[in-house]
Amino acid sequence: MTLDQIPQIKHLTTGNFFLMAGPCVIENHEMPYAIAEKIIQITDRLGIPYIFKASYRKANRSRSDSFTGIGDEAALQILSDIRKQYQVPVVTDIHSVAEAEMAAEYVDILQIPAFLCRQTDLLVAAAKTQRVINIKKGQFLSAGSMRYAVEKVREAGNEKVMLTERGSMFGYQDLIVDFRSIPEMKKNQVPVVLDCTHSLQQPNQHEGVTGGRPDLIETIAKAGIAAGADGLFIETHPNPAQALSDGANMLHLELLDQLLHKLVRIRQAVM
Repeated sequence: MTLDQIPQIKHLTTGNFFLMAGPCVIENHEMPYAIAEKIIQITDRLGIPYIFKASYRKANRSRSDSFTGIGDEAALQILSDIRKQYQVPVVTDIHSVAEAEMAAEYVDILQIPAFLCRQTDLLVAAAKTQRVINIKKGQFLSAGSMRYAVEKVREAGNEKVMLTERGSMFGYQDLIVDFRSIPEMKKNQVPVVLDCTHSLQQPNQHEGVTGGRPDLIETIAKAGIAAGADGLFIETHPNPAQALSDGANMLHLELLDQLLHKLVRIRQAVM
């Protein structure tokens, strides 16, 4: 696929990487708009194609008492409102066949979580919505094996697919990014995204809350651009310490502007 197949995406002539960014999950009815507005101001100034990201519900949590969302309909409506109010494309995750058609009514891109990237029924259902499909590479899969996930979407009649690298399991409680995955997955003739925040998770902690290394987000992002990533995925929040999901590996929103300035310069150097 080409990026111009994403509705409402801007700044495609600048030669910059594209950015998928926003909070991990819709936490309330106010914060998503403030985050979207801030990121749009930055990306418009830098000429970066931007896609707003937020999960409407978190299905994959370590503990049963973890926050999962404010309600599907309410969260999806917020995503739709952001899409219309700010004229930007929106992406969210889905977790089941039934969610594909439902979420497609509200967003431009359906994201397949890494743990579900081999679920044929889910990939086919997502493909049939004719939305753009972003498939995250499983932490347990090689980059080369993601060709089969791409084939499932294409065989279901949808050529609008991209892949995201989000790290590989390294022992029980850590992830490592193999930057060879970026050129390997680009062999599928799809845009390839580097998830700069989930790649730094430290999962399966004994206390039941995922840890992370947000201090390395800049390092991972710089290396991803140098390795040829077409896009970056960054979860960001105005107060990660108070975030209701994945706060341990999110980027503080106030640091995003400076980081993107540096990444644009690297992109210009490697083009």
